Amino acid sequence: MILSAQERFRPCLPTVMGNVDYKELERQLKRIDAILILTGTEKDFIERSLRHWAEEIGMPLEKISEKARLTFQKHSRQALRCNILRALMGDSFRDFSCQLAGWPLFQWFCGVDTWGAVKVPAKSTLQRYSQWLPAKEMREVIYGVLRKAGDPSFTLGFEKPFDFDCYFLDTTCVKAPIHFPVDWVLLRDGTRTLMKAVKLIRQQGLKHRMEEPKEFLKRMNRLCIQMTHSRRKKNAKKEKKRILRLMKVMVGVVSSHAHRYRDLLDRQWEETEWTHPQAEQVLKRIDRVLDLLPQAKKQAHERIIGERQVANEEKILSLYETETNVIVRGKAGAETEFGNTLLLGETAQGLMVDWKLWKDSAPGDARMLAGSLARVKSGLEIRIKAVGGDRGFDSQSNRESLEDADIYNGLCPKDPEQLKENMQEDRFSWLQKRRSQTEGRIGIFKNQFLGRPLRVKGFAHRELAVTWAVLTHNLWVMARLPQVEIKQKAA
Repeated sequence: MILSAQERFRPCLPTVMGNVDYKELERQLKRIDAILILTGTEKDFIERSLRHWAEEIGMPLEKISEKARLTFQKHSRQALRCNILRALMGDSFRDFSCQLAGWPLFQWFCGVDTWGAVKVPAKSTLQRYSQWLPAKEMREVIYGVLRKAGDPSFTLGFEKPFDFDCYFLDTTCVKAPIHFPVDWVLLRDGTRTLMKAVKLIRQQGLKHRMEEPKEFLKRMNRLCIQMTHSRRKKNAKKEKKRILRLMKVMVGVVSSHAHRYRDLLDRQWEETEWTHPQAEQVLKRIDRVLDLLPQAKKQAHERIIGERQVANEEKILSLYETETNVIVRGKAGAETEFGNTLLLGETAQGLMVDWKLWKDSAPGDARMLAGSLARVKSGLEIRIKAVGGDRGFDSQSNRESLEDADIYNGLCPKDPEQLKENMQEDRFSWLQKRRSQTEGRIGIFKNQFLGRPLRVKGFAHRELAVTWAVLTHNLWVMARLPQVEIKQKAA
């Protein structure tokens, strides 16, 4: 499947003295490099990328030229390593491209180190790399690494293989990159997006009779300022209703102008300097906002003028991230969060063996357990012997299903008396103490590997970013563990 390429000469890494942090980073990257090669992860990723590429272009892989396949293999290898290193460092596409250009260590790991001029991927190329394989394929790549880690005959230089007997799981919220969803602010967002799009169209020479777009933006900003200060007035409720009515009129005028300019661009885009895809991008931007503005107006009317509640499943939280949910956490400082529910499951050594990001409102924690265990069993071909989790995962059906599957129940019971009784068992007590570390693992995963917040648009891209973060996290955990050779030398 993979074509053999001629080996090339690569410059040696410079010797850096006096910086312990750099030496530790160098050691970790060299260890990750060895794991990718020894486990066959890099080979598996390239083969899956080739098959996916052939399916996308609708051509059998055997009929693609050797030169094209070798080039794609090179980019696939770079995509794997650039995505891992970028997630490990927590950089944006632009910042990582700049770091890659200046660090020989990063160039070595990503395979872009050459004699003379060094060509590194630009930010747009790195963005394409982040979407190189779909999340379903990436899950199989991760399962491949985990199966090698759990194979007793394949130690990867560790003292012993990883233990998958005990399984710990918890849920969290992956926040969407949106501002706090205030109803009247959505009207401002729609006005701003539409008028900026109209301004772009007018700059291309396509004009219709209307005031300058900046005038509408000024008026909407004044109304927003008035709405902000209305709560300080005696008749605050009446004042908010008056200002919202003015906003609704403004949005109606802006929408009508946007409709006309949208149709004008659709008919005469060839008269502009844009290509057809560029014109389509502006049209999609306008269409998306025009489709959601009526619902946003109705929502603001219901909540501010009608003083009626709107069900969470009917709310618009953002005009740009529509696949966002209201998640009631009930925690200090996070009573309510806006994003997607994420389930994470780990082993005792900290390897993440299951994850699932919910697009719609997630079920209760107790209803997630059975599906998670089934994914681990089918994906890793292993049998879990004990499960630990908080009281949210406890239910009568889960207790019965764990007993039927001969899996030790280390879930925290909701009944305080039952918890007091279970804590007398050493195994249950250990599982509960170890389960508390999963919350810290989630904090490391979100803050170090996902970013705060995850700046990826669209649920499909967020799901893929989570999958890449899981792969990077597992490689990071493996690279930090001591090796047999190191201990022997120390002895």
